[in-house]
Amino acid sequence: MKVFKYILFLLLITIIGASIYIAVQPNTYTFSRSRIIEAPSTVVFNEVNDYKNWPNFSPPWLEQEPLATLTYLDKTSGVDAGYAWNGNILGEGSMKTLAVEENKSIAQQINFVTPFESQSDISWSFEPENNGTKVTWTMSGKQDFMTKMYTAFSGPIEESVGPDFDRGLFKLDSVAVASMKKYSINVVGVTQHGGGYYLYNTASCKINELSTKMQNMLPKIIAYAENNSIQTAGKPFVNYHQWDEENNAVMFSCCVPTTEKVISNDSDILTGQLLPFKAVKTVLKGNYTNLKEAWEKGMNYIPENGLEALENGPTIEVYSNLAENNPNPAKWLTEIYIAIKPLDD
Repeated sequence: MKVFKYILFLLLITIIGASIYIAVQPNTYTFSRSRIIEAPSTVVFNEVNDYKNWPNFSPPWLEQEPLATLTYLDKTSGVDAGYAWNGNILGEGSMKTLAVEENKSIAQQINFVTPFESQSDISWSFEPENNGTKVTWTMSGKQDFMTKMYTAFSGPIEESVGPDFDRGLFKLDSVAVASMKKYSINVVGVTQHGGGYYLYNTASCKINELSTKMQNMLPKIIAYAENNSIQTAGKPFVNYHQWDEENNAVMFSCCVPTTEKVISNDSDILTGQLLPFKAVKTVLKGNYTNLKEAWEKGMNYIPENGLEALENGPTIEVYSNLAENNPNPAKWLTEIYIAIKPLDD
């Protein structure tokens, strides 16, 4: 009997000691993980801001149960957006967006229902850094007695969840970079280009210097039109006069279409006119690095469909949304027009 009482006494002491140990654990917790992603902040922010993108990168524990049920609110991005999950392994929970600062930060709240109830705050920050974005993912919350008991024996929340955050940021990196590489090329076919007046500057250079040259010339034409309150009649474009790969040479003009003939007071900026012409139109949606492929498809379309290119006719690229207006290359839209002989010739 004394032995039994002794055992009970030791058990009671152990329970009291464990309770005290659990009770003195921190009442709150917070931890962060960061990663520099080589993508503009807008691109990364948009991936995180829309919960429909989350299965692609987070939470990584969805990998443990890919057949878990995901349900979304009517609103999936921005303030008051949310989604929920339910699974045999994952349990049940939900997440909601509380605050958003465009391209800079997102504040969210995550609620676990099973296997045990808890609530935590999630925050994201997106800071431009060199040619990319420093993304910081933070989780914080209060620890009630049950949570303290769980972490006392299984380890701190950071110890168990931190690796998932690292994995999630790694996957987010891959998703963001891959999203910028998406592109499509559509040969629309024969169309009528309306022509019109335009302001332009002209240059010759090596083909491998073309991109740098254009980046200097096109903004000057656009700025000239804006500074002189000249009404434009469409998107800026480049007209290629000569393309000589054998000698690595190109001659081209950077142009801004105008509603009427404008006499420039700048000797480097001239006035031109395109007469209406038939053309094969090709549309590239994606990075300019895919322009060569787009041009090739447009050029191939001509003989394949019994058409003939117009010698010395206009060959132009129209930039429907310039890169500086949209940091995601996958959203860039370029229209290519290759002049062809009239169909009745």
